[in-house]
Amino acid sequence: MTALLASSTYTDVMRTASQDDVCEVTCLHPEAVELARTHQPADACLEDAAAFLKLMADPTRLKILSALKTTELCVCDLAAVVGISESAVSHQLRLLRTGRIVTFRKEGRIAYYRLLDHHVTTTIRNALDHATE
Repeated sequence: MTALLASSTYTDVMRTASQDDVCEVTCLHPEAVELARTHQPADACLEDAAAFLKLMADPTRLKILSALKTTELCVCDLAAVVGISESAVSHQLRLLRTGRIVTFRKEGRIAYYRLLDHHVTTTIRNALDHATE
């Protein structure tokens, strides 16, 4: 699998299916099914979590978040780091702020952005670490 990952993208690997990864017979393990069912989050929680992950799933937003993982930055600095216009950065930050992924503070006329909390930082770090394995 490691050789396959090295020569292919993660998306390509996820699309590859074989008969080895499906059950050959239909059987249920009632105790395991019940345990998994009782530990399922509420539907509203799942919807919120999916929306959170979708916001991070955009490469431009992930670049912004990766930069903010390092330090607090203003829109001008983020535009320079990411290589897009300040207007485009502002648009992405508005989405991230609405999604409770980033927050900001004003100092005079400058808005400094940072990641909202350690959950966001950990999620970004884990996603990037996983992608580099």
